[in-house]
Amino acid sequence: MWSFPFMVNAFRAGAVVAVVSAVMGYFVVLRRQTFAAHTLSTVAFPGASGAVLFGFSAVYGYFAVCVAAAVVIAALGWRRGGGGADESALTGTVQAFLLAAGFLFITLYKGLLGGPQTILFGTFLGITTSQVNVLLGVGAVVLAVLVLIGRPLLFASIDPQAAAGRGVPVRALSVAFLVLLGAATAEVSQITGTLLVFALMVVPAATAQTMTGRPSTGIALSVVLALAATWLGLTTAYYRPYPLGFFVTTYAFAGYLLARSGRALHSRLGRTGMPQLRKGATA
Repeated sequence: MWSFPFMVNAFRAGAVVAVVSAVMGYFVVLRRQTFAAHTLSTVAFPGASGAVLFGFSAVYGYFAVCVAAAVVIAALGWRRGGGGADESALTGTVQAFLLAAGFLFITLYKGLLGGPQTILFGTFLGITTSQVNVLLGVGAVVLAVLVLIGRPLLFASIDPQAAAGRGVPVRALSVAFLVLLGAATAEVSQITGTLLVFALMVVPAATAQTMTGRPSTGIALSVVLALAATWLGLTTAYYRPYPLGFFVTTYAFAGYLLARSGRALHSRLGRTGMPQLRKGATA
């Protein structure tokens, strides 16, 4: 497997994507903005297919449309906790139209590798060194900005009212985070596909927050889980003729189930032991 340059590039790209998505995903779950991540992943599909149709690389379509959509969402006032029913209906309508537009672009361009499957469910074929460099550059910028705003962003994510009262620019942080989320979503889409961005953007972070409430430990654990899911998915997809996104999602979801099961078992054992401790204390 390691004798093929495209597999080496796939593991490099997967590592970059896993780290960026895990760190961003921790804040996505903490801020309850999974719906925003879903919206951005949806618009990535027509962005990539449209770029290919008009003679550009799909990479540029991913980034251009995802970041533009993030700016639009921020301009419309999308906030933590979601908007009203009218906003949700409008967003859902736009998502449906853009998804249909993406399928139209793919139909018009008949030479697209693998048809819609490549963009929707991801692939490790054809990842070049230049693509890895682009992902690395964008990922470095996203993480650098996140480090700069990380502490106030964490405060604003946990208690936005208290943060605003202390003078934290909550609104500006929300806009900056959405733009970073757009760039991160564009990165993740190139590995998992646009429909399975949650595999790396949400599931490892949700698993980590199930296991620990400490932000630093949770972020580190989220990165480890995302790397494991990505590399295991790439290895399995090399030997099996099925979409990469399916394997990445399966491994990430299995980790989440194990974490939830372990937490439930721990809670049950704790409740079972309490009566015995009380009885011993009474005796």
